[in-house]
Parts: sequence; C-alpha cells; structure tokens
Amino acid sequence: MNHTPKKNPFSGDRRSHPEEFPGCIPYLCASVLICGRPHQLCLALGKLLAILHAMLPMYSTVNYLKKCLAPLLGTALAIAGAQPSAWAADATNQTAAAKPADTNEVAVITTTEGTMVAQFWTDAAPKTIANFKKLASSGFYDGTCFHRVIRGFMIQGGDPLTKDPAAESRWGTGGPGYTIAAEFNAHSHVRGVLSMARMPGDVNSASCQFFICHGSPTQLDHQYTTFGKLIKGDDVLEKIATTPTHPPDRPDKRMGIISIKIVPAQSLQ
Repeated sequence: MNHTPKKNPFSGDRRSHPEEFPGCIPYLCASVLICGRPHQLCLALGKLLAILHAMLPMYSTVNYLKKCLAPLLGTALAIAGAQPSAWAADATNQTAAAKPADTNEVAVITTTEGTMVAQFWTDAAPKTIANFKKLASSGFYDGTCFHRVIRGFMIQGGDPLTKDPAAESRWGTGGPGYTIAAEFNAHSHVRGVLSMARMPGDVNSASCQFFICHGSPTQLDHQYTTFGKLIKGDDVLEKIATTPTHPPDRPDKRMGIISIKIVPAQSLQ
C-alpha cells in the first residue's frame, strides 16, 4: 500500500526544493516596502533570512533568493521608487519621533550690577526673538554695555561698538550689518519689557540694539517691537536706570553686559 504523506512546508524534504518554500513571504516583504515602511521591511527581511538559515542549506537559500525573492523585491523597489513621498514621510516621522520637544527658553543677562532674567513672547515676535537668540548664542552681546540710560524711561544696550571705550563717540550707531522687520504686537511698553531699538523714521531698521523699560512708555506701542519681559532682576534694572549720567545720557560708571545666555527656563528652577 502506497502512502503519500501530506506535504509539510516545514518538513525536511523542502530543503532540496527551495522553490517550493511558501510564496507568501516575498509578497509580504514587497507589500511592506510598497507601503513606505523601510524600517519594517528591514525587520521582515531579517526574520526571513533567519528562517531560511535555520531551514535550508546555504546553496538552497541562495537559490531561493535568486528564483523567488529577488524578482518580487525588484518589482516592489520599482513601485516604491515612484512613491518617494511615502519614504520621505516615513523618514520625517522617524526624525520627529527622535527629536525632543522644544523647551521654553529664557535670556540670562549678566551685568556688572547683577543678573536679570527675561522671558520671551514667542507668539508675538518670533523673528525678533530668533534674531536675539542667535546673536546672544554667538556671544555678540558679551562685553557690551548699556550705553544710554534715562531714569523713568529705559536702559538701552546691545551695540557692539560699546566693547571699545575709545569708540564712545559712535556708541549707539553700531549693528550686525543687517536689519530685521518690525513685529508690532499687543504687548505694551511697561516696566521690565524688552523692546528693539531702531533708527528714527524707519520702523524696519532694528537689528541688535534693545532696551528695557524702566517706566511705562506706552506711547511707544506699535512703533517699537516688544518681545519679552523681565521675570527676575528688577532690582538690577533699578540700579542701572538710576545710576548717575552725563550727556548724552551716558552712565558715569560703565554699566557692563558681561554676557547674555539663552538657557532652558527649567534650568533656573
């Protein structure tokens, strides 16, 4: 009596016939690739090769890859090549998942009279704040000073020319070599508010110089760009704003800006 055993896809006789290896795996890999999930494809291929290595001798594995898997993957690659957006989206999603969320940052203004800390109004003046952070992070403000001080009004600084005492006659005219557009907003000029200085008659001439309000000059609203406010160091503001001055509003004693650092707000807690 002849007995023909049922074919078992995992039986030993399959080792000599790799072309009969279950055909669903190539289609599975191809579908994963076409769906635009390259990282999942790599996992699928890794598992497939592990199975082949465990079940088939080396020559059979090679034959299987040549006869069954390679043509289907070639077709899948051709289809996927016509859909670069899926690959790009997947890469973007992976990058976004790995990138930590943006943190709330503040400016730590260290002066010869003490330290002030300012928060930013990112919703009100994003380009102005980005420019300020860029300059501060590059050390642009380090070694400058508050060259114009008017009690009850404001203290002004940020001019790179103030790094050189010999250039005092030109203090207030320096800049980074470019200007930025105004970003007027609903935040009013009150004590402790940071705002951008500019040239008279040109609202889009701000660049690096800024001032901190000592009083509440609300008449400047919608004429100068406010972008933040002190959350620490009001006593330092008071000390600088009330220092003795001489024309043209120059402090008798140098009110130095040692550094301005941009740091995560939580680092100060």
